[in-house]
Amino acid sequence: MTALFTPHRLGELTLPNRVVMAPMTRSRATPDGLATPSMATYYAQRATAGLIVTEGVQPSLVGQSNPGTPGLHNDEQVASWRQVTDAVHANGGRIFAQLMHGGRVSHPDTIGQTPVGPSAVAAVGEVFTRRGRLPAPVPRALETEEVPVHARAYAEAARRAVDAGFDGVELHGANGYLISQFLSSNANLRTDAYGGSPAHRTRFAVEAATATVEAVGAARVGIRLSPGGTLWGVRETGVPELYGLLLERLAPLGLAYVHLEATTEDEVLDSLRAAWPGTLVMNPTDPTGPRWTERADADRWLARGADLVSFGRAYLANPDLVERLRLGLPLAGAETETYFQGGDRGYLTYPAYQHVA
Repeated sequence: MTALFTPHRLGELTLPNRVVMAPMTRSRATPDGLATPSMATYYAQRATAGLIVTEGVQPSLVGQSNPGTPGLHNDEQVASWRQVTDAVHANGGRIFAQLMHGGRVSHPDTIGQTPVGPSAVAAVGEVFTRRGRLPAPVPRALETEEVPVHARAYAEAARRAVDAGFDGVELHGANGYLISQFLSSNANLRTDAYGGSPAHRTRFAVEAATATVEAVGAARVGIRLSPGGTLWGVRETGVPELYGLLLERLAPLGLAYVHLEATTEDEVLDSLRAAWPGTLVMNPTDPTGPRWTERADADRWLARGADLVSFGRAYLANPDLVERLRLGLPLAGAETETYFQGGDRGYLTYPAYQHVA
């Protein structure tokens, strides 16, 4: 069985262990989407992970989902990220930027315009705005000729990410955001080449990945997916066939990895592992569920064929998570009220494990 603390080759990187820090929104950027010194400290504290994947970073202004999230669509934002990547690398780490276009999961209060999506169908629930939670608005359906522009936005942001010192990027194709919306059978009601059949619904994801690979190279590009996931009200028909086709179409690109969430049955995930010829990152717990990923979950998925395992909420209060997992030390709990509140409390205030003589 593959051990959690053995090295793994990922593109041009050698990861010292198979622990991945999963992307998690923390809403600590400036109003202009700049990374801050506190963000540099936060990620550097967690640099013992085999790989860090950042919070979602908007590739364009219209792609921003929540207030307080960072961007990679102008030179000032690029410059602000260099303090983060420098700090992680100085601590011996490796870091990918997750590129997240929110699509319909946004609000005019946040982006100053009507959000866009595959179709004029609102997300289910309330979205975060500067005035608090508000009902998700009906997005403007993208015209056919606009869709490739939004696919290319990931590639343009990836170039900026590399300029900012990131080791690579992860396309956020999960959890009801724009790529996921195109995969969906209820958020995507299009009748053109981007909607309807599985081949058409996977087209946007493949175009975004292809453009990003052409921009920065396959070894620097991963994608995160949530097969059968229902966040923000998305629904998908024919999940095994849809994602089997998507992986078949992505495979020739030679991506660094596919990152799957446990949002469907193990048997479906096993079939996707078998279908994907490259590195598979597995996130063993549903992001909407109450349970964190634990060491036993990681070992189970490594035994099932995953190459790497991502840990999300466990990383919030445990910057030294790798060492705690290695030694079987107890994990600290995070204060849920500080997840998105801004400031350093609940962000930089969690210490490493204190050994008592």
